[in-house]
Amino acid sequence: MNKDLRSLVLTLLPIWMLVWTSAYLNPQSDSAFAGPSARESYVITGAGIVDGSGSRAFEGSVRVEGDLITEVGRFKPGPNERVIDARGLILAPGFIDIHNHSAGELDNNPTAESQISQGITTVVLGPDGGSAFPIKDFLAGREEHPAAVNVLTFVGHATVRQRVLGSDYKRAATAQEIEKMAELVEQGMRDGAFGLSTGLEYDVGHPSTTEEIITLARVAARYRGIYMSHIRDEADLVMSALEEAIRIGEEARLPVQISHIKLGTVGVWGKTRQAIELINQARKRKVDITADCYPYDAWASTITVLVPSRKHTDPEMVKKGLDDVGGPQNVTIVNCRSHPEYEFKNLEEIAREKKTTAVQVYIDIVKDGGAGVVCRSMKESDIRAFYQQPWVMVASDGGIGVRHPRGAGTFPRVLGLYVRERRWLTLEQAIRKMTSLPASRLNLKDRGLIRKGMKADLVLFDPDKVIDRSTFKEPQLLSEGIIKVFVNGEMVWDQGKSTGKRPGRVIRNAAHKP
Repeated sequence: MNKDLRSLVLTLLPIWMLVWTSAYLNPQSDSAFAGPSARESYVITGAGIVDGSGSRAFEGSVRVEGDLITEVGRFKPGPNERVIDARGLILAPGFIDIHNHSAGELDNNPTAESQISQGITTVVLGPDGGSAFPIKDFLAGREEHPAAVNVLTFVGHATVRQRVLGSDYKRAATAQEIEKMAELVEQGMRDGAFGLSTGLEYDVGHPSTTEEIITLARVAARYRGIYMSHIRDEADLVMSALEEAIRIGEEARLPVQISHIKLGTVGVWGKTRQAIELINQARKRKVDITADCYPYDAWASTITVLVPSRKHTDPEMVKKGLDDVGGPQNVTIVNCRSHPEYEFKNLEEIAREKKTTAVQVYIDIVKDGGAGVVCRSMKESDIRAFYQQPWVMVASDGGIGVRHPRGAGTFPRVLGLYVRERRWLTLEQAIRKMTSLPASRLNLKDRGLIRKGMKADLVLFDPDKVIDRSTFKEPQLLSEGIIKVFVNGEMVWDQGKSTGKRPGRVIRNAAHKP
């Protein structure tokens, strides 16, 4: 080293050391290192820690530095550390919603109040066969305009199917068309998607053969993706639909996730033992299959799924469809562009007002462009039986702006109603179903547990007060009892309101190839 350069280094070294010390040793300083790499330190003390593993709660403290958990246990905060007193509260990992429909609303509502207010820190998008595409562009947009929550996505089967078949989708695809779909699925997986999702009960996905899905699922399997399915039938034919999903997993050799598992018609109410045994037998054969479930006895979808035969103008078929869900009083219109006056009324009420039959109201609505409905056609005893399986996790099938109470209330409802009031689950079991179970399903190595080195996605809540407030009439009401929520170490929810921060990150499948 020449003399002048040595002199310059010796001059600048003390200055550099002063900046480094200020940035890293004084966590409350406004240093030049502020931002995602800052090492601000704070300690949450006195909480009952439910770490997400299913292990018993314990009292302790958690230190967060930057976006990481750096210490868990019994220790004292440092003299300059910010302290959050959590006595009387529960600290859990951030909730991972493995089935979320917020993709279209994150630009309009990036602070995602209805999601973070229930403790969700990561949303899994692209379910039911519908996703953004190209995945690369969608994820780049989310990085450019971050949200309060972390985001990851699946590639949708219906999305790629319609890109290849266009409006001519009401048929089986040819071998050449399936090959083109496979290329699009591969593109999505290379761009960072976590797997293939299907919505086989819906119009675009329904005509596809099982062999078509197996071919596409094999592509996802090459990238260590999973197969997530709204199965072909959740009503009278639910058992055969479950068998199809199991077959796809076996033949394509990839994990299977059954979306919002349910028994949705009168004819299958109470047959949870049969459905559970079907899945348990597959698991014994080493089929890697799990499911998710939302805590409501009503589903939300398009009105046309009520008539699986697709004979929407046949009065007999329509009547059978309505009878199968317990009658027209169980079907509430929540979105209807051609008849907004019908919204939040059930088919029986509308028929009475119009002095006609519920069957005719259904036929007219479908002819006029259709509607979104909420249908109360499930039994709580079936929901309980599913939730008590160790392979069933909590998911909302909701999202920002969804006109179903699950969009704003799912996770607090489980904690308040199913844990505290009804004792269907222990607190530790429920938290596992919201955190480490979906994290392991998605192969997320750094989220879902309160452990040293994990990302600091955290939820602090009052176990005596946490509860949902959203209803079928007022589905946007926010939950109570979620005190603070942290995403990547930053507080996004505090005492009933958003902080306005948007530290959420895009998460890509680890096997993606940029």
